[in-house]
Amino acid sequence: MNSLYQTSIHSLPLLGHGKVRDNYAVGDDKILIVTTDRLSAFDVVMNEPIPGKGKVLNQMSDFWFEKLGHIVPNHLTGVAPESVVAPEEVEQVKGRAVVAKRLKPIMVEAVVRGYIIGSGWKDYQDTGSICGIKLPAGLQQAEKLPEPIFTPAAKAELGEHDENISFAEMEERIGAELAAKMRDVAIALYKTAAEYAATRGIIIADTKFEFGLDDNGVMHLMDEVLTADSSRFWPADSYQPGISPPSFDKQFVRDYLETLTWGKTAPAPALPADVIEKTQAKYFEAIERLTGEKLKA
Repeated sequence: MNSLYQTSIHSLPLLGHGKVRDNYAVGDDKILIVTTDRLSAFDVVMNEPIPGKGKVLNQMSDFWFEKLGHIVPNHLTGVAPESVVAPEEVEQVKGRAVVAKRLKPIMVEAVVRGYIIGSGWKDYQDTGSICGIKLPAGLQQAEKLPEPIFTPAAKAELGEHDENISFAEMEERIGAELAAKMRDVAIALYKTAAEYAATRGIIIADTKFEFGLDDNGVMHLMDEVLTADSSRFWPADSYQPGISPPSFDKQFVRDYLETLTWGKTAPAPALPADVIEKTQAKYFEAIERLTGEKLKA
């Protein structure tokens, strides 16, 4: 499978390169978002692409946007990406891009945790809480929480780490009304998605959502949603509390990087071929198990 590390679209104005996505202006009110095969771990972009990963993420987001559209509006416009670029650029967007509404991003990520893992597990071990939210004593690693919890994070500049913040600080940053709406919508999205994923033999341990406002102040779900980059997916058939479960996501790369002496800052270390291949297989398996369909070419 051909890979795309970075786009070179000249028929539209470039807005910027993110960690994974390249964004272009489509008029004044829309944006072309192209999901490349770049992979970031610990907020550092790796030097090697994961072939096909961008198509998996794009198609996974489209699947969830459709399934969750009754809960909150989203950024999709229905405009075909192939129709807004030059003919010689169509291959760069095919299967891996969307034309989205141009929204004003809310600069707080909506993180929802249904299980105790990752930084949340470390926080709990140290404080008995996650991001200031007190939890019952005696929880094990990867254990299901009594109820999903909302733990916002302040968005960081490219190359910097997002910062966990309290709900009170979120209210100070964006206002109490919008903060409450984001929290309630994010938890509803997570619960609905987790219930569906369970029917496919997948546990969604945690995820992050991003929201933006249109010109009328209406909140929209945007960017990516419930992908293997923004969520932890675990196979239900091998799950057990007390150990870190295998994942359908870039945890495979993170685990490899944890074996290295590396400061988790750029430049990234090289990824061996077998890590790239196994990571690719995880992404492909994730979309097939989740949607019941193979990746569309």
